[in-house]
Amino acid sequence: MSAIRSSLIEPDGGALVNLVAAPDRRAALRAEAEALPRVRLNAVDVEWAHVLAEGWASPLRGFMREHEYLQCIHFNSLRLPDGGGIVNMSLPIVLAIDDADKDRIVAAPDVALAGPDGELLAILRSVEIYPHNKEERIARTWGTTAPGLPYVDEAITSAGNWLIGGDLEVLQPIKYNDGLDHYRLSPQQLRDEFDKRGADAVFAFQLRNPVHNGHALLMNDTRRRLLEMGFKNPILLLHPLGGFTKADDVPLPVRMEQHSKVLEDGVLDPETTIVSIFPSPMHYAGPTEVQWHAKARINAGANFYIVGRDPAGMGHPTEKRDLYNPDHGKKVLSMAPGLEKLNILPFKVAAYDMVAKKMAFFEPSRSKDFLFISGTKMRTFAKTGENPPDGFMCPGGWKVLVDYYNSLQTEEAAAAAAAAPATV
Repeated sequence: MSAIRSSLIEPDGGALVNLVAAPDRRAALRAEAEALPRVRLNAVDVEWAHVLAEGWASPLRGFMREHEYLQCIHFNSLRLPDGGGIVNMSLPIVLAIDDADKDRIVAAPDVALAGPDGELLAILRSVEIYPHNKEERIARTWGTTAPGLPYVDEAITSAGNWLIGGDLEVLQPIKYNDGLDHYRLSPQQLRDEFDKRGADAVFAFQLRNPVHNGHALLMNDTRRRLLEMGFKNPILLLHPLGGFTKADDVPLPVRMEQHSKVLEDGVLDPETTIVSIFPSPMHYAGPTEVQWHAKARINAGANFYIVGRDPAGMGHPTEKRDLYNPDHGKKVLSMAPGLEKLNILPFKVAAYDMVAKKMAFFEPSRSKDFLFISGTKMRTFAKTGENPPDGFMCPGGWKVLVDYYNSLQTEEAAAAAAAAPATV
C-alpha cells in the first residue's frame, strides 16, 4: 500500500512557485542588480516580496502587472493561461513607486529592489508601470474609503502614484534576524513537514491574537470532527500572521511566546500541531481578505480551513459598529471563486461558561450562563493586572501577556517622565 501523503490539495496553478535564486546564481545576480536602476522597498513591501518569493501567492510570479491587478480588484481572482481555469486572488500584491522612481527607471526593462536599509534584495524583470488609483484600490478592497484604516494609513496613503509590476527573482531567502526565523516555514517546508508526520488531513487556523482556551476548544473539536469523518492523523497548522498589524495588536514576539506556552501547558498537543508564522501583512479587510488567508493555506498544503466570526474584521474606523457583517466571511468563503477545492469549517461560537467554569460552545437556551470576553476586555484584564476567569487561558500563556503589558506601562511611564519639564 502506498504511503499516505498530506499533499491532498494541489497548489494553485498546479505547482508551487519558488522565486528565490539558486545559490550558484546569487553572485551573478547581485552583480547584475548593482548595475540596474534601483527602487527602495519599505518594510511592508519586503513582507510582500517574502510572500511572493516563497509561493504563498502561487501562481503569481511577482508584483502584479496591470492585467493581474484589474482581475484581482474587480473579480477577486486570476485567470490561468491556456484556459486553465481561475485561482482566487482577492488582495492586490503591488509595488508603488513615486514620480522620481518612475523617471529614474525610464525605459529600463529590469530594476533592482533594495530593502529599507539599502541592501539589494531582488530583481524585478520585464517591468510594467501603470497608474496607482488609490481611491479605487481602497474602495474595492475595503468597501469604504473612511479615514483610519490601518493598512491604508501605513502603506497606501503616502505611497507613490504609480505601480510597477514584473517577474520577481529574489537574491536569497528573506530573513528578519529577530529570533523567530525558525518559525517562518515556507509552503514547501510545511508540505514536507506534513508528509514527515504522516498527516492525512491538514486543518489551518489563522490568527493574529493570543490563543485562549476558546480557540483551543475550537481547534481540538475540529480534530475530533475530522477523526469522526475517518481521518487517522489530522494535523493542525496554527498559523499566526507575522506581517504588519495595527498598533494595538499584541506584537508578534509576544504572541509567539504565548503560543509556545499553550503547547507547553498541553492545551494543544505538540505532536499534532505545527506552529509557523504566515509572513503576510494584515489588511483588516474582512470577507475580501479572508479569501487571501484561505488561498495562501491551500498553497501551504492545508485542505481544511477553520473560519469563525468576523474573520479579518475590525471595528468601523469612524462609527461605533463592526466594519463588516460578522457572518459574511464564512459565507463568502463557501462561495468564493477558486476556493472550491478547500474544505471550509465554520466553527461554533465559544464563550466562558460561568457554570462549568471553562470555555465552552455557546448555548442560546442558557445564554445568561455565558460570558463573552472580547480581545479588548482581555487586554484590559492584562493591563490592569486583573485575572480573567479560571479556565479562560492557560496560566503560562496569561503570564506572558501580563508581563508584556507591565513592560509597556513601565516604558510609557519612563517616556512620560523623560518628556516632563524639569522642576526647579
